[in-house]
Order: sequence, then C-alpha cells, then structure tokens
Amino acid sequence: MLCPYQNLYIYLIKGVISENDALSLGHAFIGNWVEDDSSFIFFSEPAGDLVDILLKTHPEFELVDHYQFTYEQWQGGGLESVQIENFVIVPYWKDIDIENSMLKIKLDPGVVFGNGLHPTTKDCIRSLAYAEKERHFNNVLDLGTGTGILALAAALLGAKKVLALDLNPLCVKTAVNNVRINGFNDVIRVLEAPAENMIDEPADLIIANMHYEVISSFLGKRSFQKKERMIISGLMRSQYRDLKMLVKKYSLRLIHEWEHDVTWFTVLVERD
Repeated sequence: MLCPYQNLYIYLIKGVISENDALSLGHAFIGNWVEDDSSFIFFSEPAGDLVDILLKTHPEFELVDHYQFTYEQWQGGGLESVQIENFVIVPYWKDIDIENSMLKIKLDPGVVFGNGLHPTTKDCIRSLAYAEKERHFNNVLDLGTGTGILALAAALLGAKKVLALDLNPLCVKTAVNNVRINGFNDVIRVLEAPAENMIDEPADLIIANMHYEVISSFLGKRSFQKKERMIISGLMRSQYRDLKMLVKKYSLRLIHEWEHDVTWFTVLVERD
C-alpha cells in the first residue's frame, strides 16, 4: 500500500471554516487546522478554484497565503518505521513484521503533530516505558493527544482506560482514526475538550505534552492523589527551570527526567 499523502497544498484563510463548509471542499480535501481566528486547509492536489468559491460564498473570509510541501517535508523527515524503547511506530500503509517482544503502533499522522520523530514525543514514550516498569498504571489521562500516539502507547503497555483530549477538531479526528486502526476502541476514548475540563478526572498517570502555560495552570488547579503520577513534556530550558519550582510548590516529587540536546525536557513527577 502506497502512502496516501504525496504533495500537500495548504491555504491559509483568515476566518474559521466550519465542518459544513468543509463538506464542499472536494475529494482532495484532507483537513482543516483552526488556529485562533484563522484556518489552514489541506489538500492533496491544487484546490485554488474550490478556495475561490469558498471565498465568494463567505466574503468575510480572506486568503492570506498558500503553500506547497511534499508530505515528507511536512512531517520533518522520512516516512519509515521508528523504534523507541520496545515500541515500533509504523506508518499504517506499510506492512512491516516486527519481533514478538516489540509493541507496534500503526499510525496515520495525517497532517497532525505526533509522528514519533519529535524529541518530546520520543521522550514521552521513553517515560511511559520507564513508569510502567516501576509501577503498572490502569487509568491514564492524555492531555493534548495530537495523533493519539501516547494514548496508544499507554494502551499497549496495559492501561485499561485511557481518556485522550485535544482542543483541535482535526487532532481529535486523527486520533479517533488511529485508535480504530489499532483496535483500541474499547480502551481509548477521545474527546474534544480543554485540559481544564478534566481537573477532577481520576487517573493514576497523566500525560501532558503541550503548552507550558496550560500545564502550569493544570498543576495549580488539580488536587493530586497520593502516588498519582504525571509525565510533563514540551518544555524548553527556561520552562523546565520554572517547572521544577512548581513541582516543589505543589508537593510533587521529581522521579526522573529526560533531555534532548539541552533544549527539550521531559519529567516524570509523583505526589508523595
């Protein structure tokens, strides 16, 4: 099976395109990434005519710019399988045999963050493997799930219930698809919701690979239970220093940390 994505044609529109509008964007439409009051709409072939029709239908919209990338350029590297710890992340369109001791994640990243190549994603998977070796987790909360890759890793490690959240509708749609591809519909539930909505959601492990401001707000509002753990990632150096102070402030204990090129930091913390 060939990769379903070859070239990407991206149109930046000032204005928020609704799901109903997206239905008129033709067979080559891949998805709509909403960022504040703008929309990035992705196609697998040039779609200038369709975009013109959309703009005429909605005079309040404005075409800001358009771009073309190969799918490999967009994903920031090759589209081969990636091994992290005992996980192998495989593009779903490739048929690859792996050793019985390995855990396979079949992934359709679409145009969403979380293909296993970014250092924070890799270190989150490493931290999941580390946490599982120390103590089994059953109930996982994945904040900012993206493609759903970390939720899938948690399920493969034996979690019985995983709640995966994202604010972006395209991320939610992509994660739902990946849950289906990997056969975890009975374990992983994907919701479109902000992290703040889950302040009181029970979990023995929380994963947060997302904006520092959201992480710090979540830490300040959540009442952590004894032995509850949290993986925090996506941290730059200054944020990492600030986070260590917050960890102490909220009576959490730093268990382990990972860093990549002294640029990206990931930590595993626990409530004593």
